[in-house]
Amino acid sequence: MAIRKLMTTARAWLDNTLRTLCVVLFALLVALVAWQVFTRLVLGDPSAWTEEAARHTFVWVSLIGIAIAVGEKADVIMDFLVERLPRSLQRVADLLAYAATLSFVLYVMVFGGLQQSILAWGQRNPLLPLTQGQLYLVLPISGALLTIYLTIHIVTTFSSRYVGHVGQPDEDLEAASL
Repeated sequence: MAIRKLMTTARAWLDNTLRTLCVVLFALLVALVAWQVFTRLVLGDPSAWTEEAARHTFVWVSLIGIAIAVGEKADVIMDFLVERLPRSLQRVADLLAYAATLSFVLYVMVFGGLQQSILAWGQRNPLLPLTQGQLYLVLPISGALLTIYLTIHIVTTFSSRYVGHVGQPDEDLEAASL
């Protein structure tokens, strides 16, 4: 029971930290784009570095946001068929989906992202005070975050707390009835 409480506390801390990081990164993205527009339209001399910084900030906020969505199970799933299966087969389908996603994340994002970061570590970015390798670190970092959340989902799927897929009411029908 103490381990479950510790894990719940750790997950809540991770969730809150990632949400805060995404809010900060999004605010930075808005500020960068606003500065770019201001320098281009008002000053007539566009700031070259803000476009590059905004592009990388967008990638960071997107990939960390994907990890948050997977953690909350708010990612896009098509469970039309899965929710009609018995709970034991739903468990199998979930495990297969999580295992396939985890395999992709580990190979492409963590392993491939680390390799890409290492290869580009010494490559200077002409506009930003960071190397390309430092900017590419978002791949293995977000891959590690996705690995944590997918592992939690796999463990939950094996646990007695697994509830399976329950059909959600059709949101379009609810909106149409208002």
